Amino acid sequence: MPSSHYMALLLALLVLLLAGVLLAGHRRRERDQREHLRAMREREEKLRLSLWASNELYWQYDLERHELEKVQIEPGRSDDLDVQVDLDTDHQIHPDDVQPVLQRLRAYVTGHAPMFLSEHRIHDEQGGWQWVRARGRAVARDDNGRITKIAGTARNVTANRAQERERRIATEVTRHMVEAVVVLDEEFHFVTVNPAFTRMSGYEAEDVVGKDASLTNSEQHDAAFYEQSRKAMREEGHWDSEMWQRRKDGREFLCAVRTHAILEPGTQRRLYVLVATDITDRRRIEQELRYLANYDTLTNLPNRTLLAERLSRAIVRARRQGTCVALLFLDLDRFKDINDSLGHATGDRILRMAAQRLQQAAGATHTVARIGGDEFTVVLEDLAHAGEADACAQRVIDAFDEPMLIDDRQEIVITPSIGISLYPDHAQVPTDLLKHADTAMYQAKAAGRHTFMRYTESMDSNSRRRAGLVASLRRAIERDELRLAYQPQLSLADGRIRCVEALLRWHSSEHGEVPPAQFIPLAEESGMIVAIGEWVLREACNTLSDWQRQGLDDISIAVNVSATQLLHSDLPRTVERILRETGVDPGQLELELTESVLMAKADLAAERLQFFRRIGVSIAVDDFGTGYSSLAYLRRLPITTLKIDKAFIDDLGRPGDTEDAAITTTVIAMARSLGLNVVAEGVETAEQLAFLRQHRCDVVQGYWLSPPLQARQCLEFVHGWPEREGSAMRAAAEEGATHATP
Repeated sequence: MPSSHYMALLLALLVLLLAGVLLAGHRRRERDQREHLRAMREREEKLRLSLWASNELYWQYDLERHELEKVQIEPGRSDDLDVQVDLDTDHQIHPDDVQPVLQRLRAYVTGHAPMFLSEHRIHDEQGGWQWVRARGRAVARDDNGRITKIAGTARNVTANRAQERERRIATEVTRHMVEAVVVLDEEFHFVTVNPAFTRMSGYEAEDVVGKDASLTNSEQHDAAFYEQSRKAMREEGHWDSEMWQRRKDGREFLCAVRTHAILEPGTQRRLYVLVATDITDRRRIEQELRYLANYDTLTNLPNRTLLAERLSRAIVRARRQGTCVALLFLDLDRFKDINDSLGHATGDRILRMAAQRLQQAAGATHTVARIGGDEFTVVLEDLAHAGEADACAQRVIDAFDEPMLIDDRQEIVITPSIGISLYPDHAQVPTDLLKHADTAMYQAKAAGRHTFMRYTESMDSNSRRRAGLVASLRRAIERDELRLAYQPQLSLADGRIRCVEALLRWHSSEHGEVPPAQFIPLAEESGMIVAIGEWVLREACNTLSDWQRQGLDDISIAVNVSATQLLHSDLPRTVERILRETGVDPGQLELELTESVLMAKADLAAERLQFFRRIGVSIAVDDFGTGYSSLAYLRRLPITTLKIDKAFIDDLGRPGDTEDAAITTTVIAMARSLGLNVVAEGVETAEQLAFLRQHRCDVVQGYWLSPPLQARQCLEFVHGWPEREGSAMRAAAEEGATHATP
């Protein structure tokens, strides 16, 4: 074969070989490209899956264009994950977070931070704000190496921050709680405690964590008590009770414990949360208060409260068993004279010795009580006949015959007077037994003292009640039985309530509600009206002061003053002192006196009234028209107000009533001519109101406006009067028109 052919064949083979190599390389490149594309798709899919699973979005921020590109992965219609791309040219950051974000970005760009990391608020799709945690690094730089683009991921952490905030708040609350909070595991080992536990028990957290809760058990409970509490926690999931615990120093304290079972988040293990409050001091105070409520602190005998309870039980037992109960009411004769002459300290010693003698004479099985002052009682149970009560009373009298040794040089003999009442012969309830025994005791005093008397129905009921009222009235203030009611007065000129009258009321524990017409004369006759009057004045001023603190500062208060107070006591100094102590302005106090008081000792009355006017206190003449004074005389006194008695108001507006109408109109006209304010008492109907308004009466008071009210109710009434005023006046006008229609 010619050599040219060989050369051509060789060339052909080389071409074929080169083509094969090129083809193989092309196929390899195609295969590599397919592998690369597949790997890229896998990486993209993994990236998408990672972003979706982590609930994060990919972002890229162009520092030069200030554009934010956000890529978020969301599930598609099938199992595919769709890519949501959003180019945000107006990325809004919460105004409070803009500067912190810029500072962190600047720190990264200038190389002072290894990455951009920030938590801040951005606008969400609903137009609100959501917290995001964003982090990123540079992905592009310019020719000078400056960062131009940053990319990274961001996650919505709003819920996480809320949870973290709640956790921090819960931690702080627990840390600052006064109550001890303890968490125990299923085996009742300490898991954690708060600082209050340390303050309460003396144990630090490191002293108890991991140890059994029995570390603080007290010996005041047996082991069964604690085991029962743990059993209740396991079976019922809660346990509330009181238990004694032991401090680290060995002292014991009483605490109220509330326990609840919970599941630990994450592990679902059962935990027990105990909240304990140290009630040692509270229980001690309760016991002391219970003692004070039931026992007399001077003699350690039961007081009136415990007496009533025990007497009630004795009556119930006697009713069930068919036996007799006797109540002995004992009063020490002339003890006031001894107390005044020897002093209160000696008087207290005598009362203590009297209590001991009385208990010894009555016997330890019977209730001996001190119900106030120098008054004692003895409850005798299971008596077969009344003679046993008489025998006990005689033993008591005999026991007091022996002199009391006050000190080494002084002896004193004090005698008792005793009244006796019996169940079921004389009464069925404790209050009646006490009242009848009290009556019998006063009869014993009337019979010459140093004796006893048994109650009988033949005892004069009037004198009995009178004596009982006087005796009870002497103790009314210390028993807190007196109270004040307040009746508003309406100014007809402007429709405002500018004054209220303080009215004294007495609810006696023995006699029930006693009308003022009964007890006030007794108080005046016995001289007790001075102390009672001072109490009334102070109570009224304290009430007015309280009202002022509650926003009622444009009202005055009227207080009644008796003749004894005005003429036989240092009333000016008392009024001045009470006004100073209560902070009441003298211009807001009005003293009401009757005509008879002013006429009794005219010169002395005028002198004292002048003093009150000088300091700014107003003076009113109460029940005007029922006495024998005249306006001409009253003109010489510094009075400011006349109060027309209810007797002249009752028939006003009725057909044929000319006399009362004439008297009322005359008094109003004359008072106005003298520049006096006129108050009409006892206004109860619209006709009376219309008549008084027509004749230019200044002020009305009575049930048409309001009955006497308790202090709180009166305050509410006055505060609410502007809203009531219109309807009240309309109703009065309609009622008056109705009655005026023929």
